[in-house]
Amino acid sequence: MTATPQQLADVLRPVKHVLLDFDGPVCSVFAGLPAPGVARRLREGLLATGEKAPAGAEEESDPLALLRLVSEARPDLTDSTDAALAALETEAVRVAHPTPGGESVLRASARSGRLVSVVSNNAGAAIETYLAEHGLGDYVVGVFGRSPGDPSSMKPNPRLLLEAMKAAGTGPEHCIFIGDAARDVEAGEAAGVPTIGYANKPGKDVKLAGAGAVVIVDSMELIADALAR
Repeated sequence: MTATPQQLADVLRPVKHVLLDFDGPVCSVFAGLPAPGVARRLREGLLATGEKAPAGAEEESDPLALLRLVSEARPDLTDSTDAALAALETEAVRVAHPTPGGESVLRASARSGRLVSVVSNNAGAAIETYLAEHGLGDYVVGVFGRSPGDPSSMKPNPRLLLEAMKAAGTGPEHCIFIGDAARDVEAGEAAGVPTIGYANKPGKDVKLAGAGAVVIVDSMELIADALAR
């Protein structure tokens, strides 16, 4: 069930630092350059260097999952594969579709005196490119993408959330995480941070609730309105 305005306001009242996922809450990263095509180009890049793609790679359409697969099967290829994916993600964000209300959340957070850090499994360089090209960089105090060459840093690992809080000098009791996947909720729980689940597709509300999201919304505008209260 979607949270009421009062429920959202109650959850956000003590928040001083908004931790914001990128792909989903801010934009649809692979809307203009679809994920299966990115995964295919990543595989082709491996083949072009004379390397054989790991078992199961041909069926993998999620570029981030493919990076994990390569890292686990061929650790020696992790750095080069990660760098190649970061370049493709940067290409993708140039034609990404902004999420309705995503920019409003950034602006509402700033107007209410709250800090915002972007915490994402995507490459930091790609996130920074998107923010700069959309004039949003000034609304964000830090970008915490996956650690280059280290896919294990990705959520549900809480590492990036912990790094964001440490950099801002905030504690979990003053933070909220906004994400659209169960792994976001799991990372938030591991970091001691409650998570607002953004159900941007049918069925996600059930998954987010099952993972333990404190409240669930189907629109980022609802969060922006609550931040402004």
